[in-house]
This record gives sequence, C-alpha cells and structure tokens, in this order.
Amino acid sequence: MASGRSVDKISEELKSLSLRGPAAGSGRDGGILLDEEDEAVRFSNVRKKDFKRWERVRGRLINILDGLELHTGVFSAAEQRRIVDCVYDFQEKGRKGRLRERTYSEPRKWMRGKGRVTIQFGCCYNYAVDRNGNPPGIIRDEEVDPIPPLLKQMIKRMVAWHVLPPSCIPNSCIVNIYDKDDCIPPHIDHHDFVRPFCTVSFLSECNIVFGTELRINGPGDFSGSATIPLPLGSVLVLNGNSADVAKHCVPVVPTRRISITFRKMDDSKIPYDYIPDPDLQNLRPLSLRGQQHPNILPLRQDQQDQPPKNAKPSQKVQQAQKVQQAQKVLQSLALQRPM
Repeated sequence: MASGRSVDKISEELKSLSLRGPAAGSGRDGGILLDEEDEAVRFSNVRKKDFKRWERVRGRLINILDGLELHTGVFSAAEQRRIVDCVYDFQEKGRKGRLRERTYSEPRKWMRGKGRVTIQFGCCYNYAVDRNGNPPGIIRDEEVDPIPPLLKQMIKRMVAWHVLPPSCIPNSCIVNIYDKDDCIPPHIDHHDFVRPFCTVSFLSECNIVFGTELRINGPGDFSGSATIPLPLGSVLVLNGNSADVAKHCVPVVPTRRISITFRKMDDSKIPYDYIPDPDLQNLRPLSLRGQQHPNILPLRQDQQDQPPKNAKPSQKVQQAQKVQQAQKVLQSLALQRPM
C-alpha cells in the first residue's frame, strides 16, 4: 500500500465523509453545494480580511470596523450560479402567490433607490411601522416560509469553514434583489438579531459604506469614512463595532445584484409558532487538530520533497501543502461523522 496519496484520491475519500446531504432533492431549490469540488482544497483556499478605520466616538478614538471580516473563496462560480437560479425561482413563486404573504415583497419603484425585492425566510422582519401599527423589528405573530434547503447548505458551509461561529447559527435570512439604481440606506441592524450576522454577494460587485456619520448626498447616494468593495461570492461578517457602532449602507448599484443576509434571532424575539430546524442544530466547524485519519498515511519527508514529473519548484510546494491540508480536513470530517 502506498504511503502517499494524491489530492484527487483524497478528494474521493473526502466526498464520502463530507457535509453533503443525500443525492435526492438536488434540484435548484433543494440542491447541495459540494457535488464536484474538492472540499479540502477549497477550504484551504478561503481567505479572511480584517479592517481598521479609526474615528473618535464619545471622546475616544476607536476602530469602528473592529469585528468586520471579509471572507473570499467560500462559494465557487458554479455554486453562485446555482444559488442565483434558486433565488430567481423564489422570485417567480412569490410573484405567483406561491409563497406566504409576508415572505415576498416587491414594492413599486416610485423613486431612485426605492424598490428592491425582498424575500424573508425564518421570520417576518418589519423595516418600518406597518399599516397594523407594528414597530420595526421581528413580528412574532406573523409567519413566513422556512429557510429553503440550498440556503441551509450555505449556512452549514459557513459554519464548517469557520466563517460563522457555531454559537451563532443563523435561523433566518433575507434575500435582496437589486435592480439598477436600487440601494439600502444607512442603518444599524436591529437588535432583534444577535451578532455576528453576515451577507453574501452575487451577480455583480458593489461597495458597502461604513461610518458613524453617513452623509446622504442625494437619492441613493451615500458617503462615509470607509468604503469596502464586495467581491462576487464573498461573505461579509459584521460583529462588534462594525455591527453596533458604525452604520452601513449600499449606495445605488450600477447593475442587478443579489445579496443574502443570514442572521440569528434573539431568543426573546423568536416568532410564537417558530419550530427550530433540525438540519441547523449542533453544527460544528471543521477541526484541523487531532490524530491522523487511519485511512490516510502521513507524508514522509522524502515524498514531500518529490514534485510530480515536470513540476516547477512552486508546484512542488503547492502539491505538498494541498495534500497535507486535505489529509487534515478528511481526518476532521471523519471525527465528525455520526457513529
């Protein structure tokens, strides 16, 4: 038996132990994300960026972006296309009245920056005082549709890949569909939702603006002390000062964009008829510590030093790193696999 294993071979074994669900229900709105990708290599390629912007708040100079993280490489281009297709399916169902009344909202575009489509899952969130006198926040006696399977797979991915902590697993989300010139005005997310929360970007890149004081220069035109580009498929996590001290907004977008914001409801604000989703209980991040998986033998130093035929020196290093990372993730997944 060979003591070294290729990334391809490890990938095949990894797939049998991964977080994927059963093959059944793999349609656009119930699909599973990791049907082709090598999870080990993908996980090792995720990148996180932190931010700093100093402002004086109540006489103290603080980093208003403390707690803000931008994760890239979490969702591939193919996965993004599948998620976007799923969102358009939701929109079509909403227009045909096949979603619960408060799940789908498509307001009339009466001015620049007004009119983005919203689709809510898990809870009904009120942006402003409604016609029934309900204040902004979660409406506990209203029902919306539960989180769909594909979006639950997104949550599982983000927890497993250390993007979101297992102590704050989202149980609600809002899908925003922007057309050209739509925006989100300056705000701080309501404290009916605990921190951290995150938003995932699709279709086109745009900027998000942060600051303790955001200027409104015109309809949908905002400026502040920090402007951050949101790459396609990126996950922006807001926590700490970035969620509670700084306001944030999305100025008018130049072309169509989709975002999905995932949040955990405060226990005291959960809707009365809400039933916890068993698929989202006891999720755990992948651990890279522990013993070597018994089916994967460790690389010997001489094997680490031998590149594939015709490989350049940099390829040798990449090959060894990817195999080692794959071994670690496979071992972790095996430890998490139910007995």
